[in-house]
Amino acid sequence: MKKHFIITVLCLLGSFQIHAEIKLPALFTDNMMLQQDMEAPIWGWANKNEKITIQTSWDSKVYEIKTDSDGKWKLKVKTPKAGFTIYSITVSQGSDSKTIKNILIGEVWLCSGQSNMEMPLKGFTGQPVKGGNEAIVHSTNPNIRFISVPRATVLEPKNDFEGKWEVASPRTTGNFSATAWYFGSLLQEVLQIPIGLVEVSYGGSNAEAWMNSEMLKDFKNISIPKKKEDFKEAPNREATTLFNGMLSPVIGYGIKGVIWYQGESNRDRPFEYKDLFKKMVSSWRGLWNQGEFPFYFAQIAPFDYTRYHPNDYLEKYNSAYLREAQLKASKEIPNSGMAVLMDIGEKDNIHPVDKLKGGNRLAYLALAKTYGIQGFEYESPEFNAMEIKGSTVTVSFSNIPNGITSFGEEVTGFEIAGNDKVFYPAQTVVRSKSVIISSPRVESPVAVRYLFKDFINAEIFSVGGLPMSSFRTDDWYKE
Repeated sequence: MKKHFIITVLCLLGSFQIHAEIKLPALFTDNMMLQQDMEAPIWGWANKNEKITIQTSWDSKVYEIKTDSDGKWKLKVKTPKAGFTIYSITVSQGSDSKTIKNILIGEVWLCSGQSNMEMPLKGFTGQPVKGGNEAIVHSTNPNIRFISVPRATVLEPKNDFEGKWEVASPRTTGNFSATAWYFGSLLQEVLQIPIGLVEVSYGGSNAEAWMNSEMLKDFKNISIPKKKEDFKEAPNREATTLFNGMLSPVIGYGIKGVIWYQGESNRDRPFEYKDLFKKMVSSWRGLWNQGEFPFYFAQIAPFDYTRYHPNDYLEKYNSAYLREAQLKASKEIPNSGMAVLMDIGEKDNIHPVDKLKGGNRLAYLALAKTYGIQGFEYESPEFNAMEIKGSTVTVSFSNIPNGITSFGEEVTGFEIAGNDKVFYPAQTVVRSKSVIISSPRVESPVAVRYLFKDFINAEIFSVGGLPMSSFRTDDWYKE
């Protein structure tokens, strides 16, 4: 009797192993969006060392692969051009199968960063998004799909998360990133193809939290925790924790490019940020193995950061240095672009209510530089050169196809200095493509700064309405 019982149990266990359920990651759920016209990676788990078949409905092609010793499988399927036809994918092992339904093929963008990327259309508690409620009401669009990775700070890379793809509607968009929504909805409107958005963001996070130990090996001042007891700051500011907990599960998913809104939490280390950010971007591209995909990012908006250093304020805490690092990075990172937000900052609110401008400006970069649409302005004016004649300085700019403007307002944000390195406010005359500045207190100017302060309002714009970044021509403070 006992022998028969054991045999029965063994048979049941064997049956369980044979018919173990196929498991697919959260990225591969109903309503998903796949990147068009590529060899798109698909993966999951099932019985170890057994054959898996995958069938794609758009071409009825059947793919076969054997799971590894851990039961994991991964392969690439050829996706068609973007369109509005609904597709499915069926994954089978033996008699077990799963079908992913309501799939669209389009353009997929990864949307990452800290709280200004995370901030949802409905706003944070007590902190609104301007026009957010109206955007939610008008958000029904079956051709926009999105998925958000929940917050997670861990010390070892995760391979999945709790979540699912959503179809854009008032029921779903309120909780989704406002910046990413405005970016994606403008792309969808202009390109007239489906758009997918994968949001991976965490408020208050610094750049190194989104990097792994290999990426950080050359940054000796950044410590990598081995256990939670090593944490010196909040978990979302510890190196590698968000890479492990949130980015790792989506690495390799087929994307067109990335939009990024982060930098506020690195403001106290501005002279490190350019190289740190460059390393992060190049490393992400390496892990995705899709070449130098587009990487567009938002320059942090002006804000009064002195409140965080009431008793120990240092020159480096001026966030203009972080904005400068981002501007320099935009010149050194291939296939990148920076959306300037000098006109939306709020002195007492690190989360500007105007998320539409940031999302739209990121979309302008993508529409022009990635999708080749012409005829509109998409890059902010930038300092080009200065010509000194006596006590006056003529400053010229690039990226101004139709000139610059102050929209009739007085310009007070320029400063000039002589060899004594003391800056004084400059009198400014705005011309169509340059400004002429001078100060009665500087007889022989050698350097110019523009809006080089923590909180200050934009003054110079392109005629198309894009604000110019703060800048300095000197390098007198390097830390």
